[in-house]
Amino acid sequence: MTERDFPEGFLWGGATAAHQVEGGNVNNDWWAWEHTGRTTAVEPSGDAIDHLHRYDPDFALLASLGHNAHRMSLEWSRIEPAPGEFSQAALDHYRRVLESLARHGLTAFVTLHHFTLPRWLADRGGWLAEDALERFGRYCARVGEELGELMPYACTVNEPQIVALFGYRLGYHPPGLRSPALWQRVTRRLRAAHETALGALGNVRAGVCLQLPALEPARDDDACRAACAELRDMMYDAFLDDLGGDFVGVQYYTRMRVDPAVSEGFAPPPAGARTTLMGWELHPEGLRGALDAAARAGLPLVVTENGVAAADDAERVAYLRDHLGVVRDALRDGLDVRGYLHWSAFDNFEWAEGYRPTFGLVGIDREDGLRRVVRPSAEAFGRVARTGRLANLTIG
Repeated sequence: MTERDFPEGFLWGGATAAHQVEGGNVNNDWWAWEHTGRTTAVEPSGDAIDHLHRYDPDFALLASLGHNAHRMSLEWSRIEPAPGEFSQAALDHYRRVLESLARHGLTAFVTLHHFTLPRWLADRGGWLAEDALERFGRYCARVGEELGELMPYACTVNEPQIVALFGYRLGYHPPGLRSPALWQRVTRRLRAAHETALGALGNVRAGVCLQLPALEPARDDDACRAACAELRDMMYDAFLDDLGGDFVGVQYYTRMRVDPAVSEGFAPPPAGARTTLMGWELHPEGLRGALDAAARAGLPLVVTENGVAAADDAERVAYLRDHLGVVRDALRDGLDVRGYLHWSAFDNFEWAEGYRPTFGLVGIDREDGLRRVVRPSAEAFGRVARTGRLANLTIG
């Protein structure tokens, strides 16, 4: 028998987030941000891809493509639409969603916070509110009580470093602030939010999903080196040191070249570098650095996001080949990587960038009733998932 590149039992799937796919999340801070006059969002999320109603056929489709796992998120603002007021209807809805995942043989990774906050909390200061941790812990505890037996894995906070960096230092995401001091304060608060969730969830296996870009000084000078060291401390060390949980979710997309002389703090990709529809540099070797860094926490690793926004699906296949090759080599070198969840399962609302960037293994025809379109890359990914062999990642 031909040797496998990935072991039996390896978790293969795609990832989504509630606000990006459900549609109609009118009660959270991102919906408010999309509709304010100072928004960075190029368009509102609207109906997204109507996954709120189409989740069951969507999961059936993913299972038919060879997936055995799926990462999704719960929308806090649906579950707790007012402080202390929990919606049983919303909890029952998510119970049906999780039962559908299990019925289709998809191991659930359930994210408790994926970028969005209920408006009532955002209006009171969001993560800087005095009782934000208490409120988050109460929400997580209720979810654990109601849905814990259907959650094989829970992701406490998605990309806490990006929540802090984009929302409080760069002003690109809500609440749109540009304060280095608040950036550092929120970073510490989000690290505490992860620990709070661990305590509230009880016996649910839980971990945090960290965005771990390849950080490099844009120039070989003291200013760039110091800025890069500060960013690495906030995005890596602040979360990986003494990290609690049952696993680490590793999320990787690109290299970030740190330059404090640039208004946003990052230099553009080098001249001639291949880039994605997001303008991000293709830099697959950085995934190994992310895995190696996360491994220092001493916990099993799961790649919970990795993918490319590409107009040409052949580019997606090449991206998968390069990055899955990195995961294969990490496994061969003894790293404890348990799964790979591609971002994303479907084209979706890509936050401030709207619907232009296409990340999905499955496309969405927005001119034809949100029709699902299986891309060749989805079929190729499925062949790897079924066989554990990277050589099967071919199209045409």
